[in-house]
Amino acid sequence: MAKKRPAAKPQLKDGEIPVVGAREPCPCGSGRRYKACHGRTAAHAATELVQRPFQGLPGECDWVALRELVPAATAPLHLKGGLPEGVPSVTLATVLPMAWPALRREDGSILLGLQNDASSGDLSREMADTLERAFATEPGNPVPARRVPAEGPRLQDLLDPDGDFEPVVHAGFEFWIPDAQDAQAASPEIAASLERANAAAIPTVKLAGVDAAYWCETPDKNHLRWVMPHPEEKLLDALARMQVAGATSLGEGTKLVGSFRAHGLMVPVWDLPTGVTAADVEKPAAQFAEHLAAALATDAPLTPEERRARGGLTNRQVTLS
Repeated sequence: MAKKRPAAKPQLKDGEIPVVGAREPCPCGSGRRYKACHGRTAAHAATELVQRPFQGLPGECDWVALRELVPAATAPLHLKGGLPEGVPSVTLATVLPMAWPALRREDGSILLGLQNDASSGDLSREMADTLERAFATEPGNPVPARRVPAEGPRLQDLLDPDGDFEPVVHAGFEFWIPDAQDAQAASPEIAASLERANAAAIPTVKLAGVDAAYWCETPDKNHLRWVMPHPEEKLLDALARMQVAGATSLGEGTKLVGSFRAHGLMVPVWDLPTGVTAADVEKPAAQFAEHLAAALATDAPLTPEERRARGGLTNRQVTLS
C-alpha cells in the first residue's frame, strides 16, 4: 500500500497565500492545485468585471487582438510624463517566459505581459500594478504575480492617451532573448519555455490597410479575425444589411462565419481557403471597410430578410471574455 504523501508546508507571504499558476500546487499546503483551492476563493472575491478594460487607451481594438488572438507580438508603450529614470523603454508583449507578468531586463527596460490570468475583474488595474512594481524591480529579474490591491491606478492613468499604439507581430518569441549572447546564457527553463511557445504559435499577420484585422493560418483553413470598435447592436444591423446585399465576402471561397465578443468588442471571423494569404485579402478588406461604413450610417429599419440574417449572426456569437 502506497504511503500517503504528507501535506506540503504552507508558503505564506506577509501572512497571505500568494498567487501562483492555476495548475500549480496551492501554496497553502493542501496538496490541491491552486485553481481548486485558494485560487477559487480569489476568483470569487474578484472585483466587479470591467467589460472593456482597454477602453480609452490608444488602439483599444489592437489591445483586444493581442490579448485574445495573436500569439507573438510586441508594442512600445508611452507613459504620461515620460519614462522613469533608469528605464529606457517599456514594451507590451503578448506572452513572457514562464508566464511572468513582467520582466525587467538587465539594461533596465521592461517587458509587460498581456496574456496572463487575471485574479480580479479589472485587467487594466492588474497590469498597471504589475508595471509599477516593474519600475521598482532590480534589472535582470521577473515581476512575480500577486493578488492586486482593491484600489490602485489603471493603465489609463499611467499611459499617454496621445501616444501611438503600433503592434509588431513576430513569427516566434525570439524577442524574449534579443541577442545571441543572451540566448546562450538563458536558463534551461527559459529555453524550454521558448521552444514550447514557438511550437504552439500560429502564423499570424496584421493587415496593413485596415485597423485591427489579423490573418492567421491553420492546418485546415485560414481565417481573418477583425476586432471592431462599433456598438454591437449597430454593427450587427450593418453586417446583416451587407450579408443580404452579398457584400460580406473577402473573395472567392471566403465566408463570414460568425463573431465573438472579447473585452466588450465584437470580432467578426471569416473562413478563408487554404492558400489565401494576408496579402490576398488586403484589398477586399479595404473594400469591406468602405461598405461597412456606409451600412453603419444607414438608419432605415431592417427588412424581413435582413432581420433573419441578423438573427443568424446573433446565433453564431460566442463570448470569450
